[in-house]
Amino acid sequence: MELHDVWFVLIAVLWIGYFFLEGFDFGIGVLTKLLARDRAEKRVLINTIGPVWDGNEVWLLTAGGATFAAFPEWYATLFSGFYLPLLIILVCLIVRGVAFEYRVKRPEERWQRNWEQAIFWASLIPAFLWGVAFGNIVHGVKIDRNLEYVGGFWDLLNPYALLGGLVTLTLFTFHGTVFAALKTVGDIRTRARALALKLGLVTAVVALAFLVWTQLDKGDGGSLVALVIAVVALVGAIGAIRAGREGWSFALSGITIVAAVAMLFLTLFPNVMPSSLNPAWSLTVTNASSTPYTLRIMTWCAAIATPLVLLYQGWTYWVFRKRIGTQHLADAH
Repeated sequence: MELHDVWFVLIAVLWIGYFFLEGFDFGIGVLTKLLARDRAEKRVLINTIGPVWDGNEVWLLTAGGATFAAFPEWYATLFSGFYLPLLIILVCLIVRGVAFEYRVKRPEERWQRNWEQAIFWASLIPAFLWGVAFGNIVHGVKIDRNLEYVGGFWDLLNPYALLGGLVTLTLFTFHGTVFAALKTVGDIRTRARALALKLGLVTAVVALAFLVWTQLDKGDGGSLVALVIAVVALVGAIGAIRAGREGWSFALSGITIVAAVAMLFLTLFPNVMPSSLNPAWSLTVTNASSTPYTLRIMTWCAAIATPLVLLYQGWTYWVFRKRIGTQHLADAH
C-alpha cells in the first residue's frame, strides 16, 4: 500500500471519529428544543457534553489539517468549490462554542435564552450541511480538466446530497438522544428513551434509502458489507433503547455512524472528489497527494502524537462518566 493510500485511510478514520463524537454533540444541541421542558433540563443536557465538546472538535481540525498536508489539491478544490456551505459550518461552530461559554456569564433570562437558541441552530445547521457536503463529494461535482470546481452553490443542493443531509441530521439527533438517555437520570432520561425510539424509526427509513442509493450508484462488495453492518447496528440500537439498554444502544448507534461513513469512503476510493463532467478529470489519491517525502514526515508525526491524544481524550470521558440530573445542578444566579 502506498503512503497516499494510507493517508486516505487515516483521513477517513479522522472523519469517522469526528462524526461519532461530534454527532452526539450536535444531537444534544438539537435536543435543547426537542427534549428539554424547562431551563433546568436544558442545563442538564448541555452539561452532559460540557467537559468534552471542545475536545471532540479536535478531530475536525486534525482531519482538515491532514487533508491540507496530504492532499493539497483535494483541500484546494474542496474549500473553493464548497466555500459557502463550509463557511456557514465554520460560523456555526464558532457561534456554538461562544454560546456554550457565554450562556451563563450573565443572569438575565433573555441573555441565556438567546444563547440557547444559538446552540440549537448552530447544532442543527452543521448536522445537516455535513451530510450535504459528503453527499456531493461521493456523488461527484463539476470539476474541469484543470481539477477546479466550476459549478455553483445551487448545484450542491441536489436530491442525493439533500437526502444525505437528512441522514446526518436524523442520525446525529438519534445518537445524541441515546447519549442523553445514557448520561441522565430521572424524568428526562425516561423521555429521552421514548424520543430515541421514535427518532430511530425515522432515521432507519431515511438512512436505508440513502445507503441503498449509494450502493446502487457507486457501491461494490466492500461497501455492501459496510451497508449491512450499518443497517443491522441501527436496528440493534433501536431494539436496545426499547429494552432500556442505553449503553448498548449508544455503542450500536456509534457503529452505525462508523459503518455509514466507512461506506462513503469505500465507494469514493481511489477518488477523493469525482468529476461529474468527465471521470478522467476526477481528483484521486494519486493526482491530489503531496510528495512521498511530505507523507513520510506526516506519518512519523502522526505515529507519535495520535496515541497521546487518544489517551488524553479517553481519560476525559472516563473522569466525566457519571450520570447527571436536575438535582446535581449548582444554584443558578
